[in-house]
Amino acid sequence: MSAVPSINVLGLDPDALTSLVAQWGGKPFRARQLSRWIHQRGEDRFEAMTDLARDFRTRLEANCTVGGPVVNLEKRSADGTRKWLFDMGQGNAIETVFIPEDDRGTLCISSQAGCTVACPFCSTGYQGFSRNLTTAEIIGQLWHANRALRDDPSAARLEGAAGEAGRAVSNVVMMGMGEPLLNYDQVLGALRLMLDDHAYGLSRRRVTVSTSGVVPMIDRLARDCPVALAVSLHAPNDELRDRLVPLNRKHPLAELLAACNRYLEHAPRDFITFEYIMLDGINDTDEHARQLIQIARQVRCKFNLIPFNPFPQSGLRRSPAARIRLFSQRLVDAGLVVTVRKTRGDDIDAACGQLAGEVRDRTRIDERLPDRARIVIRKKEHG
Repeated sequence: MSAVPSINVLGLDPDALTSLVAQWGGKPFRARQLSRWIHQRGEDRFEAMTDLARDFRTRLEANCTVGGPVVNLEKRSADGTRKWLFDMGQGNAIETVFIPEDDRGTLCISSQAGCTVACPFCSTGYQGFSRNLTTAEIIGQLWHANRALRDDPSAARLEGAAGEAGRAVSNVVMMGMGEPLLNYDQVLGALRLMLDDHAYGLSRRRVTVSTSGVVPMIDRLARDCPVALAVSLHAPNDELRDRLVPLNRKHPLAELLAACNRYLEHAPRDFITFEYIMLDGINDTDEHARQLIQIARQVRCKFNLIPFNPFPQSGLRRSPAARIRLFSQRLVDAGLVVTVRKTRGDDIDAACGQLAGEVRDRTRIDERLPDRARIVIRKKEHG
């Protein structure tokens, strides 16, 4: 008779953990105690959880595990950025990036091994899609980062700067590999753990889900767990966005903007963040800025302009710094809130997908979309 697989309690959201403990006759407070040991203290040994009853610890050791991610590689940038490459098995890998700033520590986490959306400016898209991550694999990135940063003396300064005692990670953004809303159920479980006071205790304003525009799931997230929402816009009209964000062909801008307005009825912030990657000669003209201003009149929003982090397969170039400044000023002059993302971790390939170059492509993306980069470049040359 084969052994019953251990339950990885790292991936159980508060309701699931309470239900498991109840099956063994335990009270809800036992589940809360266990959650604090795992998520707040980063403990993976049940025998070390000394305020749990001995018979309860014995039951946990017999049936459960705290299965954190396996680290393949860690890189540290001169600017303090840290990047982990985690082994997901069967040739799959994901990336997680920690970005320290003066007033916060932001962790960028992945939701899928690879991605199906296939945006031509995203290196993850060139690797294709392998599989969805489980809740344990998603939350495990935060769990590992907290442990690693807590044990690192050089991170002590960041804990104070983040304004939260004992915590280097103050903000989580789901902007790593994958489209979070195409792995909805597992992402939802991870979000609930991030927000739970007995796990990570983050506020909804400090957790951001970034989507390329999966309209039906934006509506579901608004009902189930409305955190801060960022939308990968990257183009101000359907013709160009069809090329830069292929999902636009299914959910065009009018549908997306309507979904954003519905989301704002539930959101913890009174704006949507529109992410806009700056591509030289493709989406950075004065006319594109004018069209973005028109979009801003339809949705309460702020713009995050992102200098493109080049990689060889794309054939694309970053907009010059002067063009980015002028583009930003056009938006600011129209009364919009605009930030320009600092380029961080260039020396460790911190653009998502660059370190995990060996992620297995099970979707034969180069066969399905061989001309995706050329289509965009052709528009630049003749537009």
